[in-house]
Amino acid sequence: MQAPFTLGDTQIAPRSRVLVELPLPRLYTQSMLSLPVHVLHGVREGPRLFVCAAVHGDELNGTEIIRRLLKQPVLKQLRGTLVAIPIVNVYGLLHLSRYLPDRRDLNRLFPGSEKGSLTARVAHLFMQEIVGKCTHGIDLHTAAIHRNNLPQIRANLDDEETARLAKAFGVPVLINAMLRDGSLREAAAACGIPMLLYEAGEALRFNEIAIRAGVYGILNVMRTMQMLPAVKSRKRAHAEPFVARSSTWVRASASGLFRKVSSLGSRVKKGEVIGLIDAPFTGQETEVTAAASGIIIGCAELPLVNEGEALFHIARFEDVREVAQHVESMQSLHDPDENSPSVLIHSEPPIV
Repeated sequence: MQAPFTLGDTQIAPRSRVLVELPLPRLYTQSMLSLPVHVLHGVREGPRLFVCAAVHGDELNGTEIIRRLLKQPVLKQLRGTLVAIPIVNVYGLLHLSRYLPDRRDLNRLFPGSEKGSLTARVAHLFMQEIVGKCTHGIDLHTAAIHRNNLPQIRANLDDEETARLAKAFGVPVLINAMLRDGSLREAAAACGIPMLLYEAGEALRFNEIAIRAGVYGILNVMRTMQMLPAVKSRKRAHAEPFVARSSTWVRASASGLFRKVSSLGSRVKKGEVIGLIDAPFTGQETEVTAAASGIIIGCAELPLVNEGEALFHIARFEDVREVAQHVESMQSLHDPDENSPSVLIHSEPPIV
């Protein structure tokens, strides 16, 4: 039996499930706020995994992913400890904003400071109480407002343990992303903690495919880490994900009304027309062409664009055709129109 897990002033015994509310700085109205942390502490020793969402307060898919994750019956067989934080940036969530009230980006201020700005203090609390007490991490994100991302994992794939978990997640696209200054990933890496960043969907919107793929992926990772029992039967082999060699943005060469010709997850060829921009006053039409051959992993959703605005994010792969097939399989697997909602929420995740 493993030792109790301590979070804040709360001691969690093995075979316990506890909601801990860590105090946050008050609002200027003196209203009290807290950081909600669900701790599931297993009987047997094992990894301590944190899963967090809404580091950017308007990125809500991850919050729903964690809600569904915590309802999984298989968690009764948990080995080790699961620390789930459905809303990290509580301040931003209140205002449907990416940022905190001091207009800072939390994911650029880790590891924070106990005596710094409001955002720095939240980052410091998260590092001390969550990251510092765990062995692994998964951070759930979406694209920024008015943008949409294909389900993908961003991680330091040069690290063997991180790469192993990234491949286990079960999405077809992996991005070997460099560490950004002040990011949670960078701060976790400095502590020797392997960490994945899951990107899927858009801000302020639920995306069912992205949510289902997220729940499925976290369970896959937990099984790979032996925190959960392995699936007893595998009807189909697990699909090997593809690592992007590089990626490029396609930007608007004119301002106007933007129409997509190619959609998220589409395979495109260099020079292919993937969108159109219409000038509403003159009727002039400008073609948007692919800057490289690859898969569209991100795109703008707002039809009003200005010259220079990023419209498409294209990832390059060795075998674009095969990646596109795996993307289609992933989308079909998690499509609510093709699968009963109960399949992914309350039973064993399907095997790709």
